[in-house]
Amino acid sequence: MKKEIHIFFTALLFFTRIPCPKWVNHDPEYLKLSSRYFSLVGIIVGCIGAIVYYGASFLFSTEISLLLSMFATIYTTGAFHEDGFADVCDGFGGGWSKEKILLIMKDSRLGTYGTIGILLLLAIKFAALRETEPYYIPLLLIAGHSLSRFIATTLIFTHPYVRDTEDSKAKPAAKSIRFSSVCISAIFGIAPLFLFKNPWIFLTLIPMYTSKMFLAHKFKKWIGGQTGDCAGAVQQLSEVVFYLTSIALWKYIW
Repeated sequence: MKKEIHIFFTALLFFTRIPCPKWVNHDPEYLKLSSRYFSLVGIIVGCIGAIVYYGASFLFSTEISLLLSMFATIYTTGAFHEDGFADVCDGFGGGWSKEKILLIMKDSRLGTYGTIGILLLLAIKFAALRETEPYYIPLLLIAGHSLSRFIATTLIFTHPYVRDTEDSKAKPAAKSIRFSSVCISAIFGIAPLFLFKNPWIFLTLIPMYTSKMFLAHKFKKWIGGQTGDCAGAVQQLSEVVFYLTSIALWKYIW
């Protein structure tokens, strides 16, 4: 149990800005196991976004409350996954070989493809949540953050890590993981869906995983696998797909 607590706090330290006990660090031994709690971290991040939205809604409009909520989650994670999505846009938009794509993704500077990509992604995320019934927004935020992180975990499980540099801080967390870790991630990732009390919400898993397969195909074709940035891109895209699919379900099925 003590080891699992250590692994969880390692995941919390690595994926967020949330303060952790001083005895927690980026020890590779624990970091390589931290992906099993990726979805649980998502629940925490989603709850922060939900609380900020709910509290702000008493003072401000839905639009302002959503923007504050999005700011809160991005600040909590340090834009960790948004940065990965932008890097993937830059790398696959401007690179035409494995070496060039990996080099561009490693560059800390934000390019045209990354800027346009992340702006459009955030705009779609905001618009999708704005179109949702206000009552369901907190639930969507919690489920969206947890479930999308589970989807990202499956990418790490199915595709090999391709960077050969040893100086990447994300390498231990992005390398291949055990099936048992994927199962743990699935439990925490899918659990928030039961809050909706409607089995139709589970249909969101199909387009979310399809979006992962779409990106995974491109990753495999161009670079032979995945990196930490690729996992971040999958998380961001599948989160938006979850919100969009939920809207479609409410309109045509529920």
